[in-house]
Amino acid sequence: MSKEKVVLAFSGGLDTSFCVPYLIDQGFEVHTLFVNTGGVSTKTVEEIEQTALKLGVEKHWTIDGQQELWDTIVKPLVWGSSLYQDQYPVLCADRYLIAKEAVQLCKKLKTNYIAHGCTGMGNDQVRFDLSIKALSDLTIVSPIRDIQKDVTDVRQYEIDYLSKKGHQVSTVHKSYSVNENLLGVTVSGGAIDKWQTPEDNTYIITKNPSELNNKSEMITLGFEQGELTKLNGEIVDGVKAMQQLNSLLGSYGIGRGIYTGDTIIGLKGRIVFEAPALTGLLTAHKALEEVVLTQQQNHFKPTIAKKWVDLVYQGFYFDPLTTNIEVFLQSSQQNVTGTVELKVSSGHLEAVAVSSSHMIINKDVEYAQKADWGIEEAAGFIKLFGQSTATWSSVQQGNGGS
Repeated sequence: MSKEKVVLAFSGGLDTSFCVPYLIDQGFEVHTLFVNTGGVSTKTVEEIEQTALKLGVEKHWTIDGQQELWDTIVKPLVWGSSLYQDQYPVLCADRYLIAKEAVQLCKKLKTNYIAHGCTGMGNDQVRFDLSIKALSDLTIVSPIRDIQKDVTDVRQYEIDYLSKKGHQVSTVHKSYSVNENLLGVTVSGGAIDKWQTPEDNTYIITKNPSELNNKSEMITLGFEQGELTKLNGEIVDGVKAMQQLNSLLGSYGIGRGIYTGDTIIGLKGRIVFEAPALTGLLTAHKALEEVVLTQQQNHFKPTIAKKWVDLVYQGFYFDPLTTNIEVFLQSSQQNVTGTVELKVSSGHLEAVAVSSSHMIINKDVEYAQKADWGIEEAAGFIKLFGQSTATWSSVQQGNGGS
């Protein structure tokens, strides 16, 4: 009898490496899939494939998902300019692309089995499982959750299991779990999990601002309907811009953060993250939006954007509400076209100049300096604007209130 095929979302790390011989021992023909969402070199991509083949997979598949990550995640994230719990720029969102590609490969291979290396204590298991269920009726196999039923020290069990099979897997990050993609880097473990000060070697793509010289640089970003199209005057595609900005802004220590807050599974979580490019994009885009959107748009849009970020963080990327919100966000970008100058220095970034033909500016009016209305009109407006509060105060005084 032929073995049942299973598609395993594969990263080449300890967990997914363990999954390969484990699934083989369970009687599966294993096909591994690595979706390159950025942050890794060509050499690393090749090493991941070689690792999979040495572990005994039937076939390894590699897909470049960087452009799709830009199109489906970065653009709506920037349009919304919102962070999860006002802290975290959902660097985890590439999981949805991985899940989608894995489901598509299952259909191609005509198998009903899909696998991932998520633990039973983290958020990613929710993102993968909900995505798979939203896109298919495939049977989910989760080796790490399986062994957690009987094993306390899962990591050591995985290392021993692989060793008995004759496989030696790199355990460079013994203290940390590192995830890197086009959006940036997230790191957990070690002092981070203990709610202590992270060691400086925790950071991967950003330099320590305190160790940098006090130099500065000007960067110009050009937007067309809310999408970045130019970097320092040169036309650039989104993926290349993210790569360049991660390197450039990271060299100034921009984009470092420690997210502490509520996880999907009800625990308080803590991670270190680095997102230099996203920090630059969000800063510039927001500065441009503030002068081309109306007051009502600027007040209302963050409410919708926050819901989009919540859905993406919590595993509901493939819920139709996510798409509904993206349609609204895109419609708000019609006039978000122009250029923004960013001044960057050691650990500091600010938008210092904005230019757009859509700026909502009355040339005859200058805030606090000159206006095209009279004093009587200003006084009348203030009277009507504050009438409710003034009337309340009058009533309270009439009733003997203080």
